[in-house]
Amino acid sequence: MSSDQRPDPSLAQAIDPTRLESIVCFLQSAAALKDTLRSGRTASGRQESTADHSWRLGLLAMLLADDLDGINLVRLLQLCLVHDLAEAITGDVPAPCQGPADGRKARERAALRDLCAPLPEDLRHRVEALCEDYESCGSPESLIAKGLDKIETMLQHLIGANPAGFDYRFNLSYGRQITDRHPLLRQMRSDVDAQTRRRIADERADAGTSQTFSA
Repeated sequence: MSSDQRPDPSLAQAIDPTRLESIVCFLQSAAALKDTLRSGRTASGRQESTADHSWRLGLLAMLLADDLDGINLVRLLQLCLVHDLAEAITGDVPAPCQGPADGRKARERAALRDLCAPLPEDLRHRVEALCEDYESCGSPESLIAKGLDKIETMLQHLIGANPAGFDYRFNLSYGRQITDRHPLLRQMRSDVDAQTRRRIADERADAGTSQTFSA
């Protein structure tokens, strides 16, 4: 065979085209997380998205990896990436509005199935299993992911340009049943709670000053 008859290596298929197409289809649907808004605000006052939150949660997990003995970092990062995928369809429900009988978990499970439907079977099962693990807190990695999820949310509240009347006190009890279950989570929680109490005190002081000037 002459050189001009040999297949061009650059055109060789590294992945089955159908598999690749299904992955891209899923990815395009998951992009809705970029437009799924949460109640928290960024430092500039923009409402943050679920994608914003998931990215920073993954970054936090990566930075803490060397201090988390016995934790599989790859699995931890996978959990951080997929834990809120269903919100691409259901939207976010702020924690103060959640309740055990609100049907949210069933809606999110159904939404996740719909979202993952285009994926190849192996990837669909992998994503669904990760989300189930996260929800049940059935592994050391899911406990850390869930605890850091709470902490990342509270950290965002501390730097966010939140609207007047934002309830910082809610953070002092938010997710404590999770963050109390690991030493590193407890340590971080203690620091975040201290910062939250200072923020509450500052808000009170600012409110008092405004009332003095307006009187």
